[in-house]
Amino acid sequence: MVRHKVLMLAAENGRFAGAKVGGVGDVIRDLPPVLSEAGCDVMVAMPSYGFLARLPQLEAVATLKVMFGGIVKSVELLRLVDSAHPEQVYIFHHPDFSPQGERVYCDDSNDRPFATDANKFALFCASVATALLTDVLAMPSVIHCHDWHTGFLPMLTRRCADYARLAPIKIVYTIHNLAMQGVRPLTSDPSSLHAWFPNLSGELSDIYDPDYRNCVNPMRAAIRLADVVHTVSPTYASEILQPSDTEQGVFGGERLQADLQEKADSNALFGILNGCNYPAKSPRKPAKKTVVATALAAVEKWMGASVQLSSTHYLADRRLLTWAKKTKGITVTSVGRITEQKVRLLFSPAPNGKIALANMLDSLGEDGVFIMLGSGAAHYEAALTKLAGQYANFIFLNGYEETLSELLYHYGDLFLMPSSFEPCGISQLLAMRAGQPCLVSSVGGLKDTVTHHANGFVFDGANDAERVVNMQRCFDDALALYHKQPEAYKKISVQAKSTRFTWAESAKEYIAKLYG
Repeated sequence: MVRHKVLMLAAENGRFAGAKVGGVGDVIRDLPPVLSEAGCDVMVAMPSYGFLARLPQLEAVATLKVMFGGIVKSVELLRLVDSAHPEQVYIFHHPDFSPQGERVYCDDSNDRPFATDANKFALFCASVATALLTDVLAMPSVIHCHDWHTGFLPMLTRRCADYARLAPIKIVYTIHNLAMQGVRPLTSDPSSLHAWFPNLSGELSDIYDPDYRNCVNPMRAAIRLADVVHTVSPTYASEILQPSDTEQGVFGGERLQADLQEKADSNALFGILNGCNYPAKSPRKPAKKTVVATALAAVEKWMGASVQLSSTHYLADRRLLTWAKKTKGITVTSVGRITEQKVRLLFSPAPNGKIALANMLDSLGEDGVFIMLGSGAAHYEAALTKLAGQYANFIFLNGYEETLSELLYHYGDLFLMPSSFEPCGISQLLAMRAGQPCLVSSVGGLKDTVTHHANGFVFDGANDAERVVNMQRCFDDALALYHKQPEAYKKISVQAKSTRFTWAESAKEYIAKLYG
């Protein structure tokens, strides 16, 4: 059997505190050890963001002289020495990797989107290419890039004469978030392709943004220049071949569907579902008082973060105390980022003029409760706070706390995840693992993991208007089953808990379809 030598590049890694923002962090934490067990030699490379350079057990490998922006920058290469993990982790350290403080992603003004992060990740990719070119890093058989942040690496290896020796290395590119593409100008800006790599040569038409020809699109460049493109679920791989129509709630190829179709036509586009880790023994359902106490403690901590009392946290505190006294009723839960992707449908209008979430809270009644844990877009947070003030059965916990999220996964009776699109999704896997059936939209990884009336509840629709109606019907159906046919509902819960999507199975597909 061929032993693949895989170098993974990613912006996140959930193995390290503070280095995970989204689902890519889960993948980079969980996948490399399983690939190693399956016979691959895995290296993981990422920027330090300042704080990762202070990890214990780091050893200095080299100081790289990286040509970037017309000057030579000295980038430190550090290696994590940890025998408990089979994969090799390399940290690239330079002050430019923490330009706005020690954080993974930076904020820029609306007129210069991605500017700071693009500078940072372009330097990171140039540093990795330099480490390979100078043989400081062992030459891999596969370079596996994740999301737009690493899209500069294929540009260098496939379009820049300075790195021509790296061109034969196979490149695999994984799309975790197609909507975020890192588009920047070609010239005339400190954060532009010409500013970073003035010597970049070759045919650039596959690097341009399809709509803005004076801009570079690292997502598109990686899709076109990679040998194989991969998405994190089979259904999402087919969905992105269609054009997006956001007015109708259709999220497809995000302007890149033609490029993705070319990959599909050449059998170079694959959808492989992300895995989930399953403990040998699942924790018992926590006591309600434990959930309440943990939630109250989290709210108290969030309150203390500001000298002004947030009405959101005040309402959450009052609602939790009221819920603590209830002795019956279904508990609906939601854990995740408060973004357009996740909550758009909940705020879409229903035929009666109310928003969908208001109708669902009406259906839930005074005995039931809906607990939502998360933070994100300010306008959605404000709207959720307003609803919490209107509905005594809605508890909006505006923040994130790991222990509390785990308790909600194990305590809830029905997990709500009506995403408008979902490349894979991790929350539904964690809820199902805990035995909590999920109510989901039939998109992406949700469609691939939840089966209606078998291990959860699924709704669909051709547009948002249809989806709102079907979501309400599905919700009412789940409530009726819970209250009137508890044994049937329990059977769905048991099936959800026994459903398995393991990283071992995913790794087999990676090796066969992506690395082979």
